[in-house]
Amino acid sequence: MADAQLQSALAHWAPRLIANGIPLADFQDVTSNLDAWEGWCRAWVARGEVHEQLGEADLARGWRLSAGEHFTRAAVCHHFAKFVFVEDLEQMRWAHLKAVAARRRALPLIAPPGEAVEIPYLGGTLKGELRRPEGGDRPPVVVMCMGLDSCKEEMDAYERNFLDRGMATLAFDGPGQGEAEYDHPIRGDYEVPVAAVFDWLQTRSDFDASRAALWGVSLGGTTRRGRPPSRSARAPASHSPAPTTWAPTGTGCPRSPDAPSRCGRSARPRPRRAPTHPPCRWRAWP
Repeated sequence: MADAQLQSALAHWAPRLIANGIPLADFQDVTSNLDAWEGWCRAWVARGEVHEQLGEADLARGWRLSAGEHFTRAAVCHHFAKFVFVEDLEQMRWAHLKAVAARRRALPLIAPPGEAVEIPYLGGTLKGELRRPEGGDRPPVVVMCMGLDSCKEEMDAYERNFLDRGMATLAFDGPGQGEAEYDHPIRGDYEVPVAAVFDWLQTRSDFDASRAALWGVSLGGTTRRGRPPSRSARAPASHSPAPTTWAPTGTGCPRSPDAPSRCGRSARPRPRRAPTHPPCRWRAWP
């Protein structure tokens, strides 16, 4: 009998894991052998390592595309291994690093290939991956904003929708997300890191930054309407993030209310007041 946290994860996450690249057979096999949440991270890392081994074998045979797809699946397995696994922060970071490394192995092998990029941000960098569609000159680009616990390593399935239609994709980890999780605190004024990304786009000549759009999932879909200030990416914001309160997690998250989060609090931030604009999941950038 699975414990309550594991039951919650299985009930709420199955569609997301499968939609974001976990094969159904892997999901069924891994979860059928779990009976407690504490085993979640190691079980998914172990399955990710199976895909890494398959990728290495395919690469040795010269099957680059198949190898890249296995490394991508490994990255998704490792990412969901660490997904809000705050009960063991060392194990969580171990899985995170494995996710990043596996996707980096995949980028030059997949079709179309990807480029790991670094975007200047407040004295440091934000990490992203840039992919261009096959053929065409200076394609438009879709900037992909992550959710609160999302990261660029789980975006392959969504990138393909745009790449197949002749658009480049730039998936990036914002502050508090993915590779920026340990370097930059998450912030309510998400338009500041978005401004950094759009400033950086202007330095590239291999795609058409004048035809750029935003796409966001969850937290990334709440990006403020209107053009962010161009200088905000190069200097600290002059205003404070929106006020937040900290409340116990709901039944949708397997984290217990008294478990520490990455920033030392007991649960996720919850806005004190409703946003004044609807989530912006897709819009053209002027």
